[in-house]
Amino acid sequence: MLRAPLLAAARSRRMRSLVETVPATRSVVRRFVAGSDTADAVGVVRELTEDGLRITLDHLGEDTTDASQATATVRAYEEMLAALAADGLAKGADVSVKLSAVGQFLPVDGEKIALENARRICEAAAGVGATVTLDMEDHTTTDSTLGILRELRVDFPWVGAVLQAYLRRTEQDCRELSGEGSRVRLCKGAYAEPETVAFQDKAEVDRSYVRCLKVLMSGKGYPMVASHDPRMIAIAEKLAMEAGRVPSDHEFQMLYGIRPEEQRRIAADGETMRVYVPYGDEWYGYFMRRLAERPANLTFFLRGLATRG
Repeated sequence: MLRAPLLAAARSRRMRSLVETVPATRSVVRRFVAGSDTADAVGVVRELTEDGLRITLDHLGEDTTDASQATATVRAYEEMLAALAADGLAKGADVSVKLSAVGQFLPVDGEKIALENARRICEAAAGVGATVTLDMEDHTTTDSTLGILRELRVDFPWVGAVLQAYLRRTEQDCRELSGEGSRVRLCKGAYAEPETVAFQDKAEVDRSYVRCLKVLMSGKGYPMVASHDPRMIAIAEKLAMEAGRVPSDHEFQMLYGIRPEEQRRIAADGETMRVYVPYGDEWYGYFMRRLAERPANLTFFLRGLATRG
């Protein structure tokens, strides 16, 4: 019942101003966001790596309509990749990039600028032994994002895609992206979408997720199972075993701050476990979507406000 209002709040400037003025907010947000700058994020990466976990870093920001801000986002990724390399943490690391943060929505030549900016990030990643995954946003950006993905894969075939199981189109997208070497992160989806394009019922989304998993696990690509749902993780493990997969040809992914004990358990069992680590000042939209995904997150947040405000 709270999901729709929270997702609406994620795009509300008024609500953002209100939440950001609450003194306790920052300390609570730190459960889900690694910090505001590169040094904060590198520190978290070091800790996670020591626990046997891999990482993907997301410099927070989206819906950019200013070219200078898009350029600043590219520089932030370049700085992060250089910092990881300097600490010996870059090899095997990944960065997650929202194309709307690097120019996709610019009024003039937005897609072209986003492609060029994403290419710069890919070049920086390639130079230090890291990879790039293009985050998926709401359904209006799907075709554009997949088009830019195809362009990038000409020179960087390892660029990953994100597909969202709640979209009705996703099972077919999985078929088209399950080829040799194709890295695909499958998640359930975190945006408010109309019934015409997305399943609304949780059970329907779950069934779609399993259908998509079957396609990816039986394909020749590299599935990345992004879920905190124990049932989905168990199903993914079973499908991987039935497909004859080994830990090096697929992985599991979870968000920083959510089920950390389970993250370590999966890694200890010999599976590849990657943690999605967001950082930066533009945390509000990301944080509100995390609250919308899991009621327990909202309870944690409200408790924090009550005890620390």
